Amino acid sequence: MATRHHARMAVVSLLYAFDLGNKSISDFTDEILEDKKIRNKQKEFALDLFRGVMEHLESVDKAIVKHLKEWDFERLGSIERATLRLGAYEIMYSSLDSAVVINEAIEVSKAFGTEQSPKFINGVLDAISKDK
Repeated sequence: MATRHHARMAVVSLLYAFDLGNKSISDFTDEILEDKKIRNKQKEFALDLFRGVMEHLESVDKAIVKHLKEWDFERLGSIERATLRLGAYEIMYSSLDSAVVINEAIEVSKAFGTEQSPKFINGVLDAISKDK
């Protein structure tokens, strides 16, 4: 049975595909989530997250860019960008505690990102949470 963590990992995969140029990924979310065995409540959760990020992409990206300091948004790795987008969206638009969101994003970045990703993700999302 899928957990919210699995659902978030699936959403990062969808956002990653979108970032790599698959602009029609929204048309295939049901099939992709089914393939990853994300069903029922977790599927609804994942779809809400993905749709929310896509709907608020501009404001989410602005919040990320504001806290990148010496990094260029376009030069971020696609996995890091996808993870930051999901985390920033949840911090900005959900009622979840920021610490929970940041911890989840760190765990996702450990699974998908580089060795430096968790620390980077933590720093940016922590800064975004302080703006809230």
